[in-house]
Amino acid sequence: MDPRLEGEFIAVVNAGSSSIKLSMFSLHDDRRLGPLRLELRAQVEGLGTATPHFEAAHADGTKAGSRDWPVGERLGHEGALEHLVEFIRHEFPGLSMLGIGHRVVHGGTAFQEPVVVTPEVLARLETLIPLAPLHQPHNLAPIRRAFAAAPGLPQVACFDTAFHRGQSDVADAFALPYALFEAGVRRYGFHGLSYEYIASRLPALSPRLADGRVVLLHLGNGASACALHRGRSIASSMGFTAVDGLPMGTRSGAVDPGVLIYLMDEQRMDARELETLLYKQSGLLGLSGVSSDMRQLLASDAPRARFAIDVFVHRVAREIGALAAEMGGLDGLVFTAGIGEHSAEIRRRVLSRCLWLGVSVQDAANRDGPPERRISTVDSRCEAWVIPTDEELMMARHTFRLLAAERKSP
Repeated sequence: MDPRLEGEFIAVVNAGSSSIKLSMFSLHDDRRLGPLRLELRAQVEGLGTATPHFEAAHADGTKAGSRDWPVGERLGHEGALEHLVEFIRHEFPGLSMLGIGHRVVHGGTAFQEPVVVTPEVLARLETLIPLAPLHQPHNLAPIRRAFAAAPGLPQVACFDTAFHRGQSDVADAFALPYALFEAGVRRYGFHGLSYEYIASRLPALSPRLADGRVVLLHLGNGASACALHRGRSIASSMGFTAVDGLPMGTRSGAVDPGVLIYLMDEQRMDARELETLLYKQSGLLGLSGVSSDMRQLLASDAPRARFAIDVFVHRVAREIGALAAEMGGLDGLVFTAGIGEHSAEIRRRVLSRCLWLGVSVQDAANRDGPPERRISTVDSRCEAWVIPTDEELMMARHTFRLLAAERKSP
């Protein structure tokens, strides 16, 4: 590692619609661990609700701080960001920064890899807001703030879409007039940073899968699936927006477009009402009427809670089959994200629908074990794994790679 970087930090910001996460990575020269070491994770969640909450923890899991705001004080993104900045200043006095990495949901067709943000790049990213109206504005707000507060501090945009940009035009295209495809109405795919991290772990965990055909399942409040062939994304369940594909916590997933026309004609719903319906009132919450949280649904005896789970499992299993067909076969499945990593019951139900693909589950391994583990039997033709994702580390790697190279260049 360049000795000039020693003692510096990289901050990684993941600003969503209802939360802001911030991770701090130190730069060091321990070749066993690589140049980046996680020091702290912090987040403010519940933004815009009556119960915003701040929590921070050191890398070893020990508590670093917490705060609850008065009930009814609807903390916004600006206030949450200000609190995080002040906390980091107090936690790391005399902080020296290499730069900041930001998760940006949409990079469109122009940005196929992470990029150092300039005012010109920021302006181009703002033109993509209509493609991700509920995410992109929040992703870009911390970048603007850092430009204003520390104009000389480098920033890197890391895109959720970039990992999928190598997919073929055939995989990306909707059967709409070709002029719309040329105008950018195409499948983009999301959760790319998560999938990129999982792909980076496969060579060490299963060289067979690293060189094979794998369906990656990012199952959380947001849910999607990705077909990975020899480490490259060749198809994904999410499309033009992050509301497509699998049912999610409050998002509908794929819906017949005719349903939307029907709702416009018969129930006089306008675009904003449809947006609220698809993004905030559907998915597990809409089906169950109980919760968007899979843990609560699994603990519930309500018939509609069971129905929501059944629909979710059905759709995940069907997507696995579709992506296996895309690749002409399947060598493995990987579960990641909140539900994928922590719900043995959902994994069991999904895998029970995949026996035809040659997967045989090892029940004990599925129920418990190290965070990264194979949960299929040794003789299973199709491997099944649980691998925790780490989007923040992926962003820190991209930020370090770009900024360290930029600093070394004459």
